[in-house]
Amino acid sequence: MTLAEAVAQAGARLAAAGIEDSRREARLLVCRLLGGGPELLLGSPERALTDGETGRIEAAVNRRAAREPLSRILGEREFWSLPFALNAATLDPRPDSETLVEAVLAEVAERDAALRLLDLGTGSGCLLLALLSELPAAQGCGIDLSAEAVAQAAANAQRLGLAARARFLRHSWDDGLALAPTPWDVIVSNPPYIASAEIAALAPEVAGYDPAAALDGGADGLEAYRSLIPAAAAVLAPGGLLALEIGQGQAAAVEELLVAAGLRPLRRARDLAGIERCLLAVAAAGG
Repeated sequence: MTLAEAVAQAGARLAAAGIEDSRREARLLVCRLLGGGPELLLGSPERALTDGETGRIEAAVNRRAAREPLSRILGEREFWSLPFALNAATLDPRPDSETLVEAVLAEVAERDAALRLLDLGTGSGCLLLALLSELPAAQGCGIDLSAEAVAQAAANAQRLGLAARARFLRHSWDDGLALAPTPWDVIVSNPPYIASAEIAALAPEVAGYDPAAALDGGADGLEAYRSLIPAAAAVLAPGGLLALEIGQGQAAAVEELLVAAGLRPLRRARDLAGIERCLLAVAAAGG
């Protein structure tokens, strides 16, 4: 079998399984398994595959046809143009979450300032590390309840050359006060915000493969915010920024929780689909 034939067969198999953009996914999956990018198909379409290569491709295509996310099969996801390795304990970073990174950067007046960043529920570390990649004098800490997620975030920081400015700890966000000898200038979080009863109806790639702890926001989807927001408010520097990812239709309810914690809602940021995806709030300048 040639490379071109393998891609064509993989595309047909994924299309039959109902995968959108099946041809692109097939091309990326096959070429990455062979150690290259999509350009591999352009340069060597008639390359003959070994039996071992054919077997690996078939196994991977079967996994994707069963709706396992492409990023989990390949072991990484690109986020903010950076590669992030994943494991079973980390949420699969998605483009919607880049809205939060963009919104935070828009509020940073001096990119070279020595800011202190805290990421609550860090997962793969994508939010914190994306921000550190843009803020060369900043330092940050990511916390997560999962030891496996903390280990993966630390490995991602090392891979991206950011380990000297990032540390990752296994804690709940209720431990924030103990983690903060000095206040934090920017706190970010993408907490679980899906209502428990709605998880089963999510896309199979999400419901079947993202960790439940990173999705389940309780009966109304707001449970995590009720504990996270007061914890963040307690350790946010005067005039500091809190940025939260939210689910569709949650902005008003989460803003009420921000106000109750003594924070001032600043603005809402929409994702590429026009959905309000991020809330920004600031601490009072006087503390």
